[in-house]
Order: sequence, then structure tokens, then C-alpha cells
Amino acid sequence: MHMNVVVDYGNTSAKIGIFEDDVLKERHAFGKTGDVIAFLANFSGGRIIISSVNAEMKDLPKALNEYRDVVTLTPATPLPLRNLYASPETLGMDRIAAACGAWHLFPSANSLVIDAGTCITYDFVEQSGAYLGGAISPGLNMRLRAMHTFTARLPLVEAEVAPQLTGDSTVSCMQSGAFWGMVDEINGAIGRYCEKYPDLRVILTGGDAAFFENKLKASIFASPELVLVGLNRILSHNANL
Repeated sequence: MHMNVVVDYGNTSAKIGIFEDDVLKERHAFGKTGDVIAFLANFSGGRIIISSVNAEMKDLPKALNEYRDVVTLTPATPLPLRNLYASPETLGMDRIAAACGAWHLFPSANSLVIDAGTCITYDFVEQSGAYLGGAISPGLNMRLRAMHTFTARLPLVEAEVAPQLTGDSTVSCMQSGAFWGMVDEINGAIGRYCEKYPDLRVILTGGDAAFFENKLKASIFASPELVLVGLNRILSHNANL
């Protein structure tokens, strides 16, 4: 039995996944680097991979090296797929991890990953095992905040799941425009990819994914922990080199 520990360190918190033989056994979340170190120090053996967009993480690999080998995900880290992104140094590590997760879930398939979070990211993996890139657009709350920020009178409102189509107030009109506009965007993106790749597999992930899961026309595969799954595959790939 092989144990892998994966750490996805975002802007405000760290998600930790404990995998045994490619099966996610435990998931934890922490807000401070010290808590991450203390938690991981309790595990003996096993391999660790760290992906981060948080500057506070810079001391984490050094601290954990006291316990075992650590892989820090960078643009130079070997991947289980070919990265054809034109500027890999600018590619978010969460995006490439999600792409690797898609390749693990659906090997030899054309796959589109849709990550609905602060932004919506679209990432396409071609059936030969090549990551080609995708698209980035504003997420649900970003759309609402932008309307408030860049106008004089529109209020800052909270997102509403599946609001009424025809708003009857400024608030409900903004909620309808943000939500249903995002639904139509995602459906449109899926439709354009399906025109080129009729056998497309669509994987939905991200913090806002549940808002849209039942509103999409295509058959989708929901994978809330896709980034963790991808990090685990990257770690296993590097262990076999």
C-alpha cells in the first residue's frame, strides 16, 4: 500500500488529501502554515506534493523535508501529460493539476475541465494526452461585484442560486443576469467544444460547481476534489521516474 499526501495551498487556506493506492481516504483544510506542518508531521512515511499560490507557503517544503521527501509543483515538474501551454510559467498550478486529474479519470479521452470558482477556468486535454490550454472568465461573485464597483448606483448583492429569470427589482435583475449569464456561457463553451470533439468528457469542479451542476445541458462528471486527484497523479508519476 502506497500513501501519498497532497497539499493544495490556496490564497486563504490549504486543502490536504491523503491517498492510499489512488483512493482519497481523508480530506482536511487548514488556514495557517503552522497547522499544516503540525498535521503532516504526524504521518510517517509516504510522499508529499505541494501546490501553492500563497507566498506564505515558501517555508513549507523546507520544514517538511525534516520528515520525508517533498515535491513542490512548479512549471518544471514532470507531468503525466504533455503541457503545450505557450507560457507554462504563467499557468496556474491548480489548472494543470486539474488537467492531470481529468487525464487520470478519463485516459485517452478529449476532456474539458470547468472549474467554477472565483474565476471560471476552462482547461482542455486532448485524447493523445496533451494539455492545450483553455479560457478564463469572471466567476459568479466577481460578476456581481464588478457591476457594483464599476457603476454609480448598482448595489453589492449576494449570489442567488437559480434566481427568477425575469427580475422584478434591481437586486433580482443583477442576480438573474449574473447567474443565468454564467449558465449560458458554460453551456455555450461546452457546445463549441462538442462541435469539434463529439466524444467530449466534461468534468465540473470548483467551489461554485454545485450551483450549476443541474443547469448544464451536457452530461457532466462532477469531481469536487479534482485538483487533489491530479496532484496525486503527478506525485505518483514523479515517484516512478
